[in-house]
Amino acid sequence: MLIVYFFFFQAEDGIRDRSPSRGLGDVYKRQLSPDAQKTTKYEHVIPQLVDIEEDPEIEGLLVILNTVGGDVEAGLALAELIAGVSKPSATLVLGGGHSIGIPLAVAARHSFIVPTATMTVHPVRHSGMVLGVPQTLRYFEQMQERIVSFVTEHSKITARRFTQLMHNTGELVMDMGTVLDGRQAVEEGLIDELGGLRDALGYLYKEIEK
Repeated sequence: MLIVYFFFFQAEDGIRDRSPSRGLGDVYKRQLSPDAQKTTKYEHVIPQLVDIEEDPEIEGLLVILNTVGGDVEAGLALAELIAGVSKPSATLVLGGGHSIGIPLAVAARHSFIVPTATMTVHPVRHSGMVLGVPQTLRYFEQMQERIVSFVTEHSKITARRFTQLMHNTGELVMDMGTVLDGRQAVEEGLIDELGGLRDALGYLYKEIEK
């Protein structure tokens, strides 16, 4: 029996679903803490990904993404877990796969994106207090290097091109970075294929039957 798990990663500033989530519907949803600092809820996803790997009845993994981003550590942890799943896996970007959502989008064996979805490539950001010392800048550089390394290892885009998109100053009005639509994301080598749910499922079923 073929069983494909669906994971939904959502992120909306200051909003959190009150209704019960079936599985991972509230993953990557950020809520405002009393100190107005954003927090990312993701801890419960890790054991569920481990369960998928260990459960013999589960033959494939489909990750559906619609996220504006979130915590770098959380995103990379989830991306590494998805990349480490030995079963056929695919990602599908709907709506948006921005910021740290990009490593998640490229983590599976094959990635899909719908034409109307967008992906924002930008440098690491920090919303809390920042000390104006060289160590802080080096910390940001190291964090950014980790993201670039993961993305380029799991996609066809080069580190140089990804960094160029990240540091683009001619597109966003009050920021630096690049917004790619679905077709552009595929042309840049960030995403493997343009397609929707039918295509992602078709790929998974084909891989499972091999």
